[in-house]
Amino acid sequence: MPGAVIIGAGPGIGQAVARRFAREGMPITLIARGGQTLRVVADGLAPYGVPIITLQADSTDRAELDAALDQAVSEHGVPEVAVYNAALVRADELGELSVRDHMEAWAVNVVGALNAAARLAPAMAARGSGTFLVTGGMPEPKPEYVSLSLGKAGVRTLIALLDQRYGSFGVHAASVTVDGPVAPGTDFDPDDIAEHYWHLHTQPRHLWDHEALHAGRF
Repeated sequence: MPGAVIIGAGPGIGQAVARRFAREGMPITLIARGGQTLRVVADGLAPYGVPIITLQADSTDRAELDAALDQAVSEHGVPEVAVYNAALVRADELGELSVRDHMEAWAVNVVGALNAAARLAPAMAARGSGTFLVTGGMPEPKPEYVSLSLGKAGVRTLIALLDQRYGSFGVHAASVTVDGPVAPGTDFDPDDIAEHYWHLHTQPRHLWDHEALHAGRF
C-alpha cells in the first residue's frame, strides 16, 4: 500500500510518528538532513517489518526536497500521508534577529512545508485521497520566541490555504499543535503526541479537523 513520508525524521516526534504509522503496516520514507539521524530512526523501525527508505535532504533546499519526494513516490507510490516535522526552534526577542536569521527560520518552519505540499498534494488530489500534516506549536504567540511564533502562525495559514485548494479533492490538511516541551515519560511524550497524527489521518471526511492541540497526555 502507499505509505507515509516523514520530513524532519529526527528523534522525538518524527521518530514517534514514523513508529505509529509503521505499526499499521505502512511503508515508511524518512527524510532528514543527517545520515546518522536517519540510520538511528530507521533501525528503530526494524521490528515492524515494513519497507523503509531513508533519504537525505535539507527541507529549505527545494531541489533537494523535490528530488527526495520524487524518489519516495517512485519507490512507494504517492503517499497516503505526509508529515512535515522540520522546525527551527530558538529563543529570540522582538528586534533581536537579523533579516537573514528571520528568513532562515521562516524557510524551515513554513516554506519547507509549503514546498513539500506543492510537490505531493496535487498527486494526492488526483488520486482523491491523502493527508498532509504539519507539526505546529505555541497556541498563543510568545514574545520570547518571536521567529517561532511567526512561523507557527504561518503554518496555520498554510493549512487553511491547502484545505481551500485541495480539500474538496479529498486531501486532508491539518496541523498538530504541541503546547509544551517534548520529552519521553512526560505529559508531552512523543508517542502520545504521535497518536494525534494517526487520529487525523483516519478521520472520516465529514469530521475532518484542521488542527489538533496536544496540551497533555492524549
